[in-house]
Amino acid sequence: MIFLKLCVTLPLIMRITILYFLLFVTLFNCANRGTPSGGPIDESPPIVISSKPENFSVNFTQNEIEIFFDEYIRLNNIQNELIISPPINPMPIIIPMSSAKKSIVISDIDSLKENTTYSFNFGESIEDNNERNPLPNFKYVFSTGKYIDSLKLSGVVKDGYNKDISDKIHVMLYEYNSLFNDSIVYSSKPKYIAKVNDTTFSFTLENIKKGKYLVIALEEENKNYLYESKLDKIGFNEKIIELPNDSLVEMILFKEETEFKIKTVKQNSENSFKLGYDGIYEDFDINITDANNSVFKNKIIFDSKSDSLVCWLKNKKDFDSLTFKISGNKFSEIFNIKVRDKEKDSLIIKSNQINILKFYEDFSLSGNIPFESINKDKIKVLDKDSISIDYNVRLDNLKNELILDFEKSEEQEYSIELLPGAITDFYENVNDTLLYKLSTKAYNDFGNLKLNLKNTSGQNLIIQLLSINGEVKFENLMSNSFNTEFKNIEAGNYLIRIIFDTNNNNRYDSGNYLKKIQPEKVVFFPEEIEIRAGWDLVQEFILQ
Repeated sequence: MIFLKLCVTLPLIMRITILYFLLFVTLFNCANRGTPSGGPIDESPPIVISSKPENFSVNFTQNEIEIFFDEYIRLNNIQNELIISPPINPMPIIIPMSSAKKSIVISDIDSLKENTTYSFNFGESIEDNNERNPLPNFKYVFSTGKYIDSLKLSGVVKDGYNKDISDKIHVMLYEYNSLFNDSIVYSSKPKYIAKVNDTTFSFTLENIKKGKYLVIALEEENKNYLYESKLDKIGFNEKIIELPNDSLVEMILFKEETEFKIKTVKQNSENSFKLGYDGIYEDFDINITDANNSVFKNKIIFDSKSDSLVCWLKNKKDFDSLTFKISGNKFSEIFNIKVRDKEKDSLIIKSNQINILKFYEDFSLSGNIPFESINKDKIKVLDKDSISIDYNVRLDNLKNELILDFEKSEEQEYSIELLPGAITDFYENVNDTLLYKLSTKAYNDFGNLKLNLKNTSGQNLIIQLLSINGEVKFENLMSNSFNTEFKNIEAGNYLIRIIFDTNNNNRYDSGNYLKKIQPEKVVFFPEEIEIRAGWDLVQEFILQ
């Protein structure tokens, strides 16, 4: 009141100034009261506050479960994250599937077995609605009997050929009882299931009943908990485990090698037919006839564009249909093919190197039609001074490659000339004049690796250098030795893989589940190695 009386006695201009000041202060204070502070971002996962029936209930007879949370939640990737162990068929209905709620409802729970402990492991699927903070590995457990089974089994799963594992691997237990047989993994779902952590390679199966079990690991293409040998990888423990006596296992995943078999024959061009096959290529017999029992001369090559073979026929007679009789070590098939008019093939030859020729590779040419013969007198290799270079020539008939092997010098230029008639194909066609120019780099543009191995015990080994994404870049074979060298290789980071070639066939052999054969042992050097241009790296590798 005194302040208002004082304002009345002041000059007009001062009174207006004071009023503006008071208005500004009032608005400023109001603005401060209405401005949100924001606060820290919520990083806490949802909290389970209760469930109905209670978690770890016994004598369970309900057909619906509801789990309550302290905030709104969503389910993310529930189809892949949720593991119900043992599996329930039909699968219960779970909501929410797309909206946000403060509870999860599991309904239509049917076909439960007596005296069995069930576990719903939600993995990383439960998230809060706002910040998507996951509630990791929440489990809802109940028993249809008088108690909760409490035994557990832990272990690790490794890939038999690759350094890392996928996130699709599960470990499964099958009861070993009077109904058990090894083929159960193909036809029946397991008793217990757990997911393998793809960063630690570890797993833990919990709430298991006392007893004997087959334990396997499965990397599935289709998540149906059934082993499909053409699609899936499998790992198995070599003995039946018994709980509670056994508590730790280790398994090696492998993809079974399919036995070689020709499975399809399709016409590809006027005189060629594609042969689709399974397994690793083996020699086989093929007999091709027409309706008049005329026999066709043929030649087989790999198709560079697809996982198949190409069979080329040579016969001047016209034919409307053909019969392919094909037999191998463990198969025999007959294919009747209707022949159609198709485009005729012409010989196309291309170099497998462009501009640069590496020190560790040979110059090679590929053709679309099988090469029949090579005339070395019509092939020249010259250096940049036009001096003739001596070389060896050979044919890889299956890959259909002409290969020139000669000693290479650094920073050199090479001209490779093939005169007409240097190559004759399956149909007596010859090449036109071909000229290729390539050069080599300096030795200092590359690096060298000497690998000293400990604990080899004189075993036959396959030593591979891999790119970071797992592609084989270089390979050496070792027998009764303790070191190997990789010379003039490109700078970069590599992985080292060593295959213990126990059957001495110079390749990795996988395992077989029904025959109880484990894959050949494979070990990786624990770290990436760096190859530097112009440097020699000496690396020790102690084999375990």
